[in-house]
Amino acid sequence: MGCDVSAINTVQFSNHTGYKQWKGTRVSAQEITDLWEGLKQSYLDDFDMMLSGYVPGAAAVEAVGNIGKELKRKSKDQKPGSFFWVLDPVMGDNGRLYVAEDVVPAYKNLIQYADLILPNQFEAELLSGVKITDFASLENAIRVLHQDFGVPHIVITSVSLPTLDSSPSPQATRTMSVVGSTMTSDRQPRLFKITFPVFECYFSGTGDMFAALMVARMREAVTNYDKHSNGNGNGNGNGSLVEKLSWLSPDDVDALDLPLARAAEKVLASMHEVLDRTCASSTAELAEKQKGKNLDEKTLHLLRSRAAELKLARNLGSLRNPKVEYRAEKM
Repeated sequence: MGCDVSAINTVQFSNHTGYKQWKGTRVSAQEITDLWEGLKQSYLDDFDMMLSGYVPGAAAVEAVGNIGKELKRKSKDQKPGSFFWVLDPVMGDNGRLYVAEDVVPAYKNLIQYADLILPNQFEAELLSGVKITDFASLENAIRVLHQDFGVPHIVITSVSLPTLDSSPSPQATRTMSVVGSTMTSDRQPRLFKITFPVFECYFSGTGDMFAALMVARMREAVTNYDKHSNGNGNGNGNGSLVEKLSWLSPDDVDALDLPLARAAEKVLASMHEVLDRTCASSTAELAEKQKGKNLDEKTLHLLRSRAAELKLARNLGSLRNPKVEYRAEKM
């Protein structure tokens, strides 16, 4: 996507955990801190944005959080909006934690410092304390994250609720929704949803892909907003959006015009194209590997995992210039 990246690995694994077997180690909180100190001592800490994803353990979450908080403090001394933190609170999915229980309060203490958080439905429930069962509870969970924690931007990356499902019949293609909101100056939500078809394929890493693309697309959408507003942000001479704290749009900006909504549309467009092509190649590759063989379940799972690796490098056009089909709708 054209971004210069300095990556601090929080694990050193042979492969991702979707394979259900791997070798390697988790990086300690001290190692994360040491690597950050090493960047600083060589003046390599002038970052515009930060993405934090899977972090192994509460102490490591705190170490990563300290980096984010330090960069936030430094940006306030320079100019508002010069640093933007995207936090993906990776804790679990489908009602199950895959981190230690003390990671949950660690993230609850941290999200107030982030500019954008990207929980899935289960993680949004853990952070807000609200069980999401329908539209009203979904809206309440987002309201809690805005009002009680002061999170400026929220995207719940995978919402599956009957009230949001646009499928006209049980026979229709299964859908899911991404639900986002940018808060107003008095911390009220501005809700939108993007509904998209679900591929009946096995994938790992879609959350990481979504988060990485959101970093680039959010910056792009904020910059485009400024261009369309003639460099005046809200058009009233109050400065450009990219120079505002947390890139918060003025209160009169409609939910569908939010940079967050524009960014999410492009991210989902890229994901749909890449997943479509991954699914097609995966099916063909798996069929070839299985031909004439009677494979046990473990071997079949490993082959399926290998075949389903997201085809990112082979589809750069889909990352850079996707065709946007699924648009944001008001909620």
